[in-house]
Amino acid sequence: MIEIPSDLHKDLVPLAFLLGNWAGAGVHDFPGAEKCNFGQEVTFSHDGRDFLEYQSHTWVLDQDGNKVRPLESEHGFWRIDANRKVEVTMTRDDGVIEIWYGEMADQKPQIDLVTDAVARTAASQPYTGGKRLYGYVKSDLMWVGEKQTPEVELRPYMSAHLKKVVTPEDVERWAKALPDDMPDDGIAFFK
Repeated sequence: MIEIPSDLHKDLVPLAFLLGNWAGAGVHDFPGAEKCNFGQEVTFSHDGRDFLEYQSHTWVLDQDGNKVRPLESEHGFWRIDANRKVEVTMTRDDGVIEIWYGEMADQKPQIDLVTDAVARTAASQPYTGGKRLYGYVKSDLMWVGEKQTPEVELRPYMSAHLKKVVTPEDVERWAKALPDDMPDDGIAFFK
């Protein structure tokens, strides 16, 4: 279920499906880097202004699904205009700063992005750009990222399947929204 907070900036309503805390796992595979499964936590939040704040942390998982070490961290800001054009500014822990542009699909919660500008510090690995696809599928957030370097053509390198994290505050809010005339046994509610 997609909830639209009452204090969400009106321009961000098409991006409301991203809001919240997400967690899940995915696969990382790129030439010259370790192929691995990873865990991920993502947060999309807002403060009433015309952007969503984005934070992502990933870590390498061992064969049993335990955290081994950090993999990547990102922080950014997402905007959308009246024509459903999406703009993302993003900073990564490896010394890369990106500007992404794309658009939201018509009639479905899906966003295609491509890098428009890339800046790198001297310590960062070679990187020239990428693509990302985000989609809200059956209440889950899924994404795939493509990457290119001077040596490697654009190719998929990370993808993940994330589930919405339910907080005690969510449960309390939902409980308060239940109708007052709920049957005591709850069974009649489902008939």
